[in-house]
Amino acid sequence: MLRENGIQKVKLFDADYDTLRALGNSGIEVMVGIPNDMLSNLAGSPKAAERWVSKNVTHHLTTNNVIIRYVAVGNEPFLATYNGTFLKTTFPALKNIQDALNKAGHGNQVKVTIPLNADVYSGDLPSSGDFRADIHAYMLPIIKLFGDNGAPFTINIYPFISLYIDSNFPVEYAFFDGNASPLNDGGTTYYNMFDANHDTLVWALQKNGYGNIPIIIGEIGWPTDGDRNANLQLAQRFNQGFMSHISGGKGTPMRPGPIDAYLFSLIDEDAKSIQPGNFERHWGIFRYDGQPKYSLNLGTTNSGSLIPARNVDYLERKWCIMKPNARLEDAQVAPSVSYACALADCMCLGYGTSCGNLNVEGNVSFAFNSYYQKNNQLDDACKFSGLGTVTRADPSVDSCRFDIMIKPYYSGAERIISSFIQQMLGLVLGLMICLLINL
Repeated sequence: MLRENGIQKVKLFDADYDTLRALGNSGIEVMVGIPNDMLSNLAGSPKAAERWVSKNVTHHLTTNNVIIRYVAVGNEPFLATYNGTFLKTTFPALKNIQDALNKAGHGNQVKVTIPLNADVYSGDLPSSGDFRADIHAYMLPIIKLFGDNGAPFTINIYPFISLYIDSNFPVEYAFFDGNASPLNDGGTTYYNMFDANHDTLVWALQKNGYGNIPIIIGEIGWPTDGDRNANLQLAQRFNQGFMSHISGGKGTPMRPGPIDAYLFSLIDEDAKSIQPGNFERHWGIFRYDGQPKYSLNLGTTNSGSLIPARNVDYLERKWCIMKPNARLEDAQVAPSVSYACALADCMCLGYGTSCGNLNVEGNVSFAFNSYYQKNNQLDDACKFSGLGTVTRADPSVDSCRFDIMIKPYYSGAERIISSFIQQMLGLVLGLMICLLINL
């Protein structure tokens, strides 16, 4: 699907072996990630960093022919909400990984970086931009290491988040249509938040002596559900606007030239944390099953539109819903819905969401079905104390889709284990039958 859509670069949040191996011989450049919870170990042990590079970089470069271009050390580790948890381990981990890459002979080919949230800098105007006072001392050795090694500064910019947290944020300024009231910065005019935010970083780097460090946009996008401003129309408007905005290679006022950016994200993630907001599971330009959500021209295909995943293997066309004769007053309804939503995904329910217009019975059925599908349509997953029933009539209504899950994927080892279990079950059942016959 990536190749058919002409996607040339991908950014991963970890170093999952099967994912990297699948990208082998694809011609696709990869940014491989190190999760935040590994920073402490890598910071305290150069040997641990060398082992990580050997396993997750050297092996894939030499054995699986994966084009690894960057190693992302952590992910937004300086977020204010982390309360400084990773402040003291991020740079040591970065340095140890850089040293390990150099020692393995990859330093010229593979560059380190740290995807950072745009809250690491601020300024009333782009030209007043500088790094946050509480992390300023931590940022200086990081950008020096980037500068010394030709590594990029990776930043995540989200106009949607600004709109989400501030009801007074000028909506048009989030988009690229030129309809916003422009921001004048000493004669430089900014018509959208992205350009202004990007150049605030440029000014911050410049003020601290590293104005020429390359910049990568590590994440930018717009979600399609879970909030009143998260919908297909605004997501299409933003993502298409952004792609058109950067396609000419014009750049920003402070950084003319092509912009290197990763669109977030490829597909929806139904198990992602919703701590930032209910929209977190719905950033994909593709649905969970690889089907495009809306028309989007990435400028990479002859058709000018997204190409869906082929040969997707779904489970049976059946859904779990609330029994028609069940009563909402039943004492088991509320705990059943809470249980289903806690273990599945009910983020499409609520004000302004795709399923926000369902009645109470519809909400219950949506919750039941989400849990049922996540558990691969197991019969026991539609019990809910006798409140659930399986139907073959699609309960989807208007924009609210009741999904059917994809058939689970099993690796070779899992298939062997599954086959072994089935054989053992057959043996046990055979013995039971023999015993019953003998009895």
